[in-house]
Amino acid sequence: MDDLLALFTQAAKLLREAADEAMSGHGVRVGQHIVLRELWNKDGLAPGEIARRIGAATPTIVNTATRMEEVGLVTRRPDPADARLVRLHLTPHGRAAREPVREARAALEQHATATLTAAERDHLRSALAKIIAQLQDESP
Repeated sequence: MDDLLALFTQAAKLLREAADEAMSGHGVRVGQHIVLRELWNKDGLAPGEIARRIGAATPTIVNTATRMEEVGLVTRRPDPADARLVRLHLTPHGRAAREPVREARAALEQHATATLTAAERDHLRSALAKIIAQLQDESP
């Protein structure tokens, strides 16, 4: 299992499952914590803005927002300047989830990287950022 793609795939699957378990205790499903993180940084973003910020497809964010609205994490409101746009706003429940979710994310990161040194964690962050940048580069 030394194939890099296989290792990434397995690590991503395990991290996604662990994140879902950690977040579900706070009423947040997998992927929603990433959308919430963007709204905690700047409330009132449009789904397309969130999609660009996190590298997701806009329809994925729209579907996620629908589920988040159903459980009371966000509300949708028309953009005051452009009625064709919808903006996502945190509810009190969405704002209250910030600290517990942040703590759960930090605990999961600590657990997942417990066998790494601080230098290895820094190198992993740097390497992953470079891989993401390379894969987002649209030139051949």
